[in-house]
Amino acid sequence: MEHITSTPTAKAPAERFTGDVYLNMIEAPASPAHLASALVRFTPGARTNWHSHANGQILYITDGVGLVGTRDGNVVRVSAGQIVKCPPGEEHWHGGTDTTLMAHIAMVVGDAEGDGTTWLEPVTAEQYAHALSSQGGS
Repeated sequence: MEHITSTPTAKAPAERFTGDVYLNMIEAPASPAHLASALVRFTPGARTNWHSHANGQILYITDGVGLVGTRDGNVVRVSAGQIVKCPPGEEHWHGGTDTTLMAHIAMVVGDAEGDGTTWLEPVTAEQYAHALSSQGGS
């Protein structure tokens, strides 16, 4: 057993996120399971770029209210206690609403090369505004 009392908070890289996003790594991918997990906190308006995961992703929402959107225009509003499963290869994004923060634990299973995430372009202001309006605003 290993008891880890805390992990340092890091600002998420601007080339993968819009706005202020903060990460606390829980587990980096390592053999044999290759699980990667992190607590991710999005300030209002902050969001990931479009991305996908080779083996899918699970998001467990821990605090606040946020949005998760897919390329086909599907958007779900999420809040604390809810879970979203993104299937392998599905291009998606997630983040806070324009007025509320959102925090989640993100979990992915990678491989020997890393966490299996493919990062893409930013979600545009127009795409984000459309997602918000499709869910009734803030």
